[in-house]
Amino acid sequence: MKSNKGKGLIGLIIALALVGLFGYFGYTTMNDIKLGLDLAGGVSITYQAKEENPSAEDMSDTIYKLQQRVQNYSTEAEVYQEGSNRINVDIPGVSDANAILEELGKPGSLIFVDEAGQTILNGNQVATAKPVITDENGIKKYMVDLTFTDDGKTVFADATTKNVGKRIAIIYDGKIYSNPVVNEPITQGQCQISGMTSYEEAETLASTIRIGSLSLELEELRSNVVGAKLGQEAISTSLKAGAIGFGIVAVFMIIVYLVPGLAAVIALSLYVGLILILLSAFSVTLTLPGVAGIILSIGMAVDANVIIFTRIKEEIGLGKTVQSAIKSGFNKALSAIIDGNVTTLIAAGVLFWRGSGTVKGFASTLAIGIVLSMITALFITKFILNALFNLGFQDPKFYGTKTDKKTIDFLGKRKIWFAVSLLVIVIGLGGLVVNKTQTGDVLNYSMEFKGGTSTNVTFNEDMSLEDISSKVVPVVENVTGDAQVQTQKVAGTNEVIIKTKTLSVEERQNLDQAMVDNFGVEAEKITAESISGAISKEMKQDAFIAVIIATICMLLYIWFRFKDIKFAGSAVLALLHDVLVVLTFYSLLKWSVGSTFIACMLTIVGYSINATIVIFDRIRENLKVNSKMELSEIVNLSITQTFTRSINTSLTTFIMVFVLFILGVSSIREFALPLMVGIVCGTYSSVCITGSLWYVMTIYKNKHMEEKKAAEKAAKAAAKSSKKSK
Repeated sequence: MKSNKGKGLIGLIIALALVGLFGYFGYTTMNDIKLGLDLAGGVSITYQAKEENPSAEDMSDTIYKLQQRVQNYSTEAEVYQEGSNRINVDIPGVSDANAILEELGKPGSLIFVDEAGQTILNGNQVATAKPVITDENGIKKYMVDLTFTDDGKTVFADATTKNVGKRIAIIYDGKIYSNPVVNEPITQGQCQISGMTSYEEAETLASTIRIGSLSLELEELRSNVVGAKLGQEAISTSLKAGAIGFGIVAVFMIIVYLVPGLAAVIALSLYVGLILILLSAFSVTLTLPGVAGIILSIGMAVDANVIIFTRIKEEIGLGKTVQSAIKSGFNKALSAIIDGNVTTLIAAGVLFWRGSGTVKGFASTLAIGIVLSMITALFITKFILNALFNLGFQDPKFYGTKTDKKTIDFLGKRKIWFAVSLLVIVIGLGGLVVNKTQTGDVLNYSMEFKGGTSTNVTFNEDMSLEDISSKVVPVVENVTGDAQVQTQKVAGTNEVIIKTKTLSVEERQNLDQAMVDNFGVEAEKITAESISGAISKEMKQDAFIAVIIATICMLLYIWFRFKDIKFAGSAVLALLHDVLVVLTFYSLLKWSVGSTFIACMLTIVGYSINATIVIFDRIRENLKVNSKMELSEIVNLSITQTFTRSINTSLTTFIMVFVLFILGVSSIREFALPLMVGIVCGTYSSVCITGSLWYVMTIYKNKHMEEKKAAEKAAKAAAKSSKKSK
């Protein structure tokens, strides 16, 4: 016993020491985490096309390619149109505009030229470019592998056939990178660029070539270092809200789950320190959508612990010893935790692969958080819980007991659930139609989607971010009627950039006069330009395609794990339900649809699928151990057994977001409110909809199979009778 107490004490000391160590390093590396333009500011560059009247198609194409290029600096970089021939590039987390201008200011043209000086191919005919390292006699060579498009393959094959024995130069931005002799026709659609001195140089060239040639040649008009869009207040209140929310969740976990709850709090404290370190180590750019990914991963970390602790209570209720219950609890919770986390991780991986901008930032923070939360719950919590047990907390009263409760008839009310959900969705779709007829848009799109007006005001004094938020913004909101005003301070000057919805000539004049009357600004020091949406058509398409692929991948994984397409089908239908219900609130309450809209929707999908997996895992288990029960009884029993877990997990996550909503600035509230609706909706769909959908699908299939067997039996009997009569 003394030996066990010694082991427990040492284990607890190690755990607390790790919390302190990683907490310290997490705190000290917080300043090293890259913050997005919304949280910390960065460099804002304005380019102007050299062509006087560029076409809309060329502008759109150039914007998209620049967006791909600037993601080398940050996944959260924004590129949008200003006026008719200008392009703005906002890159967070950097302050050296000149270094960026050196690369981004170039046309970025890749051409292949023969000895006669004729251009054979250009960058648009290159499909992929990737860096490679070869080793020849111990000497490393760095090159870029190029693969051509179908058109490029044909053209290059023809050119190399005609130029055997001659040189074809590969020129990028006017510099010859490679000038090889063509030894034989190259017909497979691939070649290499050599001449790089390092892998980094090859990687940079490859990433730039992948973008292809810009449609327009650009020249720098101006560049500024700008302050955070949301201001310092947004960061400080978010941190405060996170700390308070975590404290409330910690108290809740200890009250509800006692000793296991204490183990979870210690493990989650370690998790917070580790995630701060990893965000810095992986150079993740943290923005508001990224915060959503962290909130979701913390929710899933709590969820994994709740699943385990619920299982431990159940095992103690069945009469097992505490030590045996702890072991069984972790073992029985394993499949639900792995399936729930892997499903969400698949979605995060696809979103990072196919998404861009805020979607990619959201996916990276979510993926890091999921992996870390799974490790924390399955290993760290277990280690701490065993240490506390060895320390002397061995009485069942320290762990709680969950006895079998009366099974709730969820399926009996399935028609009500379906009717309520359908009604809400129909009302939402009706709201979209009404909005379209009234405003021309189905939703209240923010300037990030629709564009707006950018007004540059040079004040008579150097105003702080707090002064801008408290004094300038209210005046702008009052004049323009826009509640989604964004402001940025140009470093080293008295200039402030004010971004609003698109203003009419009269509204612009009223805003100019308000600046003069309220702040004594000289009218000639106010300029305004129309700007396009920072979220381009291509970025929306990327996000949509990413979500579709992620949904298909999740469906396939659930099908594979549960060996039943009905589980996968009902899970995906529930996800669609959640998205449509939240969309209803956006429609009816006219919530602003901006960059955080995509992150909110993705968070809701990830949260909902995890809750659904837990219920499906219990149905799968009960189908094996209670095979003699009616199918409806099994489904009701499974939902009842996981009901407490569903409520507690939702409550802890809701608390985190609710505190963020209460303490946050307006932009934070705009982000937190849909999340709260999504958490409630996701819980409702998991408990009331998914099990009912699976049951209805299963009953329909069984009935269809029975009818088919009966028909086959009748057909055989008829054939047999016909044979006898002959």
